[in-house]
Amino acid sequence: MSVRYLTKSRFKLAAECPRKLFYVGKADYLDRSVEDGFLASLAEGGYQVGELACLMHPGGVRVDDLDHQTALDRTAELLTQDNATIFEAALAVDGLFIRVDILRKVGRNVELIEVKAKSYSAKTDGNFRGAKGQLKAEFLPYLRDVAFQRFVAERALPEYAVHAFLMLADKDQQASVDGLNQRFKARRTDGRLRIEVAPHTDLAALGTPLLAKIPVDDHVNEILASRLSVRPGVEQPFSEAVKLFADAYASDRALAPMVFSGCANCQFKAHEWPAPGELRSGFHECWSQAFNWTQGDFTHGTVLDLWNLRGKSELIAQGVLKPSQVTLEDLGFDGQAPGLTGMTRKHRQWYIGHADWPGGGEYYFDSDGFRSAMSQWRYPLHCIDFETSVVAIPFVKGRRPYEMTAFQFSHHVIEEDGRVAHRTQWICAEPGVDPNVPFVRALRNALQNDEGTILRWAAHENTVLNYLRGQMLANPESAPDLADLIAFIERITVRSGERKTKIAGPRNMVDLCEIAEKFYFHPSTKGSTSLKKVLPALMSSSSFLKAAYEQAVYGGLGVSLNFDQPIAWWQLKDGSVVDPYQLLPPVFDDVSRHETEAAEEGFSEELREGGAAMVAYGRLQFEDMPEARRQAMVSALLRYCELDTLAMVMAVQAWDSAARC
Repeated sequence: MSVRYLTKSRFKLAAECPRKLFYVGKADYLDRSVEDGFLASLAEGGYQVGELACLMHPGGVRVDDLDHQTALDRTAELLTQDNATIFEAALAVDGLFIRVDILRKVGRNVELIEVKAKSYSAKTDGNFRGAKGQLKAEFLPYLRDVAFQRFVAERALPEYAVHAFLMLADKDQQASVDGLNQRFKARRTDGRLRIEVAPHTDLAALGTPLLAKIPVDDHVNEILASRLSVRPGVEQPFSEAVKLFADAYASDRALAPMVFSGCANCQFKAHEWPAPGELRSGFHECWSQAFNWTQGDFTHGTVLDLWNLRGKSELIAQGVLKPSQVTLEDLGFDGQAPGLTGMTRKHRQWYIGHADWPGGGEYYFDSDGFRSAMSQWRYPLHCIDFETSVVAIPFVKGRRPYEMTAFQFSHHVIEEDGRVAHRTQWICAEPGVDPNVPFVRALRNALQNDEGTILRWAAHENTVLNYLRGQMLANPESAPDLADLIAFIERITVRSGERKTKIAGPRNMVDLCEIAEKFYFHPSTKGSTSLKKVLPALMSSSSFLKAAYEQAVYGGLGVSLNFDQPIAWWQLKDGSVVDPYQLLPPVFDDVSRHETEAAEEGFSEELREGGAAMVAYGRLQFEDMPEARRQAMVSALLRYCELDTLAMVMAVQAWDSAARC
């Protein structure tokens, strides 16, 4: 029987919530982290960063044996040398096991280098501390990771002085060579991913180092002297907590549920109570045990569903577990009906648990507020959506790690007489090609023929265009028509000026997400204004959308650029309206839709809407794949982006129809 080691990944889980140790690795439990790890890391270039770090330490020996004991023996053998550099070095002691990304032994000194595809700037991130001297939350998981490694290494190698380092993508550095990211290609064989490095890739070929090696012994000392939560309301010193975690994992013993706001993002959380035969949900088991809940208690959600609300952990500690139990006092809300400017965040939070919005009914819609906003629009209306990526290793020289790449847009038009057409689209997914300037040029060409109002959903499109503006201004040689492109961006965006003022262009885009936030609330969205939450709610409640899309009328020449055969977007299944996105074929033929959706949840809120596209772009850039699969993936990207702008069209149609009633 193999040893159940507490590894660094298991320790990371325990530091988040000790109960997770019982769920991890069990085939009968849902675990979204298993599904999203490969896709999310490939999308951002995480695997490439690891290989780049190894290249920055020439002469290293890789210990990639899967068997723990074989890896331990091989590492011990290499450590007998006076000096050694080891990739994936294996160390174990007292039921603890680690794989060190890069271990450097020089005499009696050992360096532990943990490599992360995490952006870092010495100018802004400095010593990983906030204004009050506390360790920054965004870096704490990485610092805890390397702290655990040093904790193990010091016990496994007591005769050595062990020092800890983080190696991160340095946003202060610019690539000095072209095509750097194309030197790292991904290939999956026998279920494992390998990075194949192009021939003749050495330190000289890499140019300016793009990874920063930061000493973190002081931070590690602080963490090792701290305490960790081991059960609700109880903390133990680091070493005692680690022993407790290791013993519990070795014996497969479930520790007490740790119920707090972090449960909302638990990777062991199913969206609803599992049906017979489905994978078990650790989240539901935790809450059932902690609060004696049964299936019915989850029917109307939990306090975790309260949109954009801080202090959920405090509410849970007070026994406020369901949205219906939340009081006006809990929200600091006076309970007044929405005013002329529409709903506030507190209105939306309150309505999640209390369906007492003005007018009653299935949902709330402020037709007067919407009509007032729409009266400022000018036809034809242009709905646009961008797909973007941020990769760790730049495409071209002069770029920094994690600069924005805009590789696709879709563009629908609504005429004043109600006609709808997918007017234009653009995509560039060719490996190693920087699409940013051509993207802006193509968008300008698509939108310059009239003065119609441009609609976006949320801030992403505005953020991207302002980013690209700054990028082009920093590189005046980037385009012969630079002045015209800059003027175009400034005309349709809002940007920050001096003293926090806002400078809005004369054709500044209108944010439909703000319209939804102020004037539309459907309980099925749980307060979210994400387009992929709002669209299903509109499809289920709008008689206009039912009438317009229940017949296969969308598609073909003059209407759609990607759907040759007409499709019915309004469909019923088991008595419920199907989410239109579920009617599309999967983006990938070798990855399930479920895995793709899990990966999306690993991205930031702003990027999550386009998570599948970001993953696809990463694969198209870095993965060695057959041409047929590549073309199929590009076609899928075009269809999905088309539906994104069609969804905006549907939202406008549904609201306009409701406002006329």
